[in-house]
Amino acid sequence: MSMNNVRFDQSSKVKTSPLGKNGSLTLGEKAFNIANYAIFIGFMLLCVYPFYYIFINTISDNTLSSKGQIMFWPEGVHFTNYLQVLQIPNIYNALFISFLRTMFGTLLTVLVSGFLGFMMTQRKMWLRRFVYRYFITTMYVSGGIIPIYLLYNQLGLLDNFLVYIIPGMVSAFNLILVKTYVESSVPEELQESAEMDGAGIGVVFFRIVFPLMIPILATLAIFSAVGQWNSFMDTVLYVTKDNLHTLQYVLYRYLSQATALANAVNSGSMAAEDVGVSVQTAQSIKLTVTMIVVIPIFMVYPFFQRFFVKGIMIGAVKG
Repeated sequence: MSMNNVRFDQSSKVKTSPLGKNGSLTLGEKAFNIANYAIFIGFMLLCVYPFYYIFINTISDNTLSSKGQIMFWPEGVHFTNYLQVLQIPNIYNALFISFLRTMFGTLLTVLVSGFLGFMMTQRKMWLRRFVYRYFITTMYVSGGIIPIYLLYNQLGLLDNFLVYIIPGMVSAFNLILVKTYVESSVPEELQESAEMDGAGIGVVFFRIVFPLMIPILATLAIFSAVGQWNSFMDTVLYVTKDNLHTLQYVLYRYLSQATALANAVNSGSMAAEDVGVSVQTAQSIKLTVTMIVVIPIFMVYPFFQRFFVKGIMIGAVKG
């Protein structure tokens, strides 16, 4: 194709651009853009408003909040709810335990799931298909609470911090995501080239494949971090020591006790001065606990969000 033709084609593209004759959008295109912005802004408000509603109710007058009179703006602003929740005995130790389990649990889950998922793509791995199908079976078959409790007891995991870490390191769902991602996005020739240069399986994984798995590993990290932070049933079932209780369990226990006391005051069966809940109500306690639990997730999620969509989409294409 000659240069004249190229110039002609380029000028043709200008003539057929979506802009109008004067380089401006047509009336229909403006209407389409306005409708798009209106829909997405409305959807964003629907997503943000529940959290905003919870927050303004936690800092508003508790009496008005319990009557449902706080809808859009806070009234009688105070931070007593947060100050009282932060004075719960053992809460700072529980916060430290929750932070530790989230950090180490997420780190080990990413490393172990990433390596095992990578190994499931290695054709030379002995019994690879059997091992992979064995992991998949665990998605549908579980031993139940009692056998798991007895197993943890024999392994010495009861009243042990490791009970928060070890059981969650490997899951079939994570293996599927990693295996599919590696098969779809990491060229097999790249691994073979490194092996021809003398690289072992560890070098191939950590120096060649691992940097290329950042999107799917970030996805696993956000899954694991949210799960570790929100989990409290393992504390209920397997931990009795106070110094190993997590923040969610302590808040759950406080929520149950304080709600019962607040309801007793509201029903008139107990005096507020006797129970010390004259400021808080059942609803204010629930909403304050909710905000305290979700704030760390709000702080972490934006840093992983840009990897999340790419990782989960590529990893979910094939099973």
